[in-house]
Amino acid sequence: MNKKSKNNKNKIKHLKAEKELISTQLRIKKLFKTLVITLLIFLLLIVRLAWIQFVQGSSLKEQAYKQQTANTIISPKRGTIYDSTGKALAISAQVDTVSINPGKVKYMDNTSVPAEKLATILSTIFELDYEEVLKKVNSNSSVVTIAEKVEKDKIDLLKSTLKENNITAGINIDSDTKRYYPYDNLASNLIGFLGTDKGLEGIEASWDSVLTGTAGKKVITTDSSSREIPNTEQTYIPAQNGSNITLTIDVNIQTIAEKYLKQAVIENSCARGGNVIIMKPSTGDILAMATYPDYNLNEPFEVDMSTWRNIAISNTYEPGSTFKLINAAIGLEENIIDTDTKSLNCDGYEIIDGTRINCWRYYNPHGAESLREALENSCNDAFMQLCQKIGINTLYKYYSAFGLFDPTGISLYGESDSIFHNIENVRGTELATMAFGQRFNITPLQLITAVSAIANDGVLMQPRIVKEIENTDTGAITTIEPKVVRQVVSKETSLKMLDLMESVVSDGTANYGAVRGYTIGGKTGTSEANPSKPEEGITVSYMAVAPTVNPEVVMLVALYQPTNGSASGGGTAGPVSSQILSEVLPYLGIASSNTSASSNTSHITSTLIDVRGKSVSEAKKLLKSYGFDVKYTNHGENESDVIITDQVPKPGVQLLNGATICLYSENSNDRALVKIPNLKGSTLYTAINKLKAINLNVSFDGAGVVISQSPAVDSEIEEGSIINITLMDEITDVH
Repeated sequence: MNKKSKNNKNKIKHLKAEKELISTQLRIKKLFKTLVITLLIFLLLIVRLAWIQFVQGSSLKEQAYKQQTANTIISPKRGTIYDSTGKALAISAQVDTVSINPGKVKYMDNTSVPAEKLATILSTIFELDYEEVLKKVNSNSSVVTIAEKVEKDKIDLLKSTLKENNITAGINIDSDTKRYYPYDNLASNLIGFLGTDKGLEGIEASWDSVLTGTAGKKVITTDSSSREIPNTEQTYIPAQNGSNITLTIDVNIQTIAEKYLKQAVIENSCARGGNVIIMKPSTGDILAMATYPDYNLNEPFEVDMSTWRNIAISNTYEPGSTFKLINAAIGLEENIIDTDTKSLNCDGYEIIDGTRINCWRYYNPHGAESLREALENSCNDAFMQLCQKIGINTLYKYYSAFGLFDPTGISLYGESDSIFHNIENVRGTELATMAFGQRFNITPLQLITAVSAIANDGVLMQPRIVKEIENTDTGAITTIEPKVVRQVVSKETSLKMLDLMESVVSDGTANYGAVRGYTIGGKTGTSEANPSKPEEGITVSYMAVAPTVNPEVVMLVALYQPTNGSASGGGTAGPVSSQILSEVLPYLGIASSNTSASSNTSHITSTLIDVRGKSVSEAKKLLKSYGFDVKYTNHGENESDVIITDQVPKPGVQLLNGATICLYSENSNDRALVKIPNLKGSTLYTAINKLKAINLNVSFDGAGVVISQSPAVDSEIEEGSIINITLMDEITDVH
């Protein structure tokens, strides 16, 4: 081998070694890079894990818990509202809320239910718009509510439908409650109603915290399809149900008050409605609190929000001459006047600070009067003189004692306060108008509470509307006792005032409020429109106390802005008071001295017999033998072969001779409705003939002219029905 060849071999060997070195270096560099990248990735993972563990740990743990558990709120049952006799006025029934987990509604084999199919099922069962439901089914939300307050029949249908279609996951049925008002409109402005989660008006609002209760919850572990995992731990916190409350009102008395109030508001076209309050003076219990217009508590949003207002406590008004009772009691208590000395004089007006202020009967002045006569005549002139003698400082002292400067404290939502002149601003004209109850404002509740104090031996009671609270979980009952506020006037003054009020009914302007067989005390009120608010018109009212010995009830009837004819407290509100008390007093078991249904014995009456089940021919013969007329429409049949299935009126009632009896059979059952005419001011003879002409019958009490009738004028009633009328000697000076 020559030297050159040997050098080449060395050179090649050197080059190979050099290449191997470079390759090794490259591998080392690549390995280093890989190691560095791996270390960086590992560091990043450590940082990420640390971030997740220490920074996001709590949040992610909470999210995992939410995904793995189902948290169901258990709604408490809202307490029931009862009347004083135990009748339920507001009830919470068990219902359910249906929701879905979009994208997680699965069949039994864990496959997804098509959105269109699910939307069809849900919209059909719950009567919802398909497109709206489809949007919810396709929503990205974790939970979407489909239907709330669902009743049992639809829940049963949903469950059976899901079972038929093998749908086992993603649809939630949660227990809930729904509020019902069994009597619809009854005492609506008093009871109020429930919103989404709390009371919005009346008792439901003011006693919300007592009625509501506390929600519970149930927590279960679920899989990815929201199905419960068996044999896993559950958390269950029971709901604490709301308490039941018992009111002082009586459904039967409330119904009577509402019936006649509605009739009066409609017949007299009272633009701003009316209200009736009936109170038991010895306890302050509200036996009835009626407002018209009213509304259906089960559909409260179908009416204007102003209709929800309980005007007996939330609105103020000028009480007019009913307020003379307060001023008379003050005068007696202060020994400024007695009952029967003629120390007052009416010449038709008083000149006060250069202003002439008339008595309502300025055209025929009352002349010399005692306090009794001044109340009987409702004389403004006499009371202006009396209040000047008493003086503003003494008047305001007693107004305060009667509770007229403050809300009564009744446990109801939205009670207003009175509006009186500041004492330093009272001059002669303010004092004069205050004497007959004008140019200041009080609530109807404030006035009846004050008059109830006069009737209750002079003791003022706080009005009570709730008398018991029952814990539904333990059964414990808390009684809210009647609360004495203070002695305002003496028992002697109280007895004198009751005697005077009885005279106002027997011999004065309140005569139309009399009730046969009972001693009634009363006072009328006719408030002129306030010059600064002429659009509100007049207010007519009637305050009644019954009986006048040991009074059981005090009642205020107020009608706002009557526009139908000439209205007055005595002529318009008085008959309403008589109608209500004629039913309420017997219901309360208060003994009557009346032994006859009617004072007029010139009209012979007979008891209507039962002819149902007899043939038409036999029924006609029997009824005519008792002096009745018969209406039966024959459709060409043999009347001996046709059996009577119904009769109007029903058997057992007392009817005048000549009354019309309408008979019906399976062949002839067409019933006619007739409109009731206006009988007010008619004599009995005229009223009977008007009704007989349209096949209606009459039941009457008293003598003279018709002052009230029931049912209401223009309402429609079935032929043969009985119209109840009250007659009384006509009074020309009714105020």
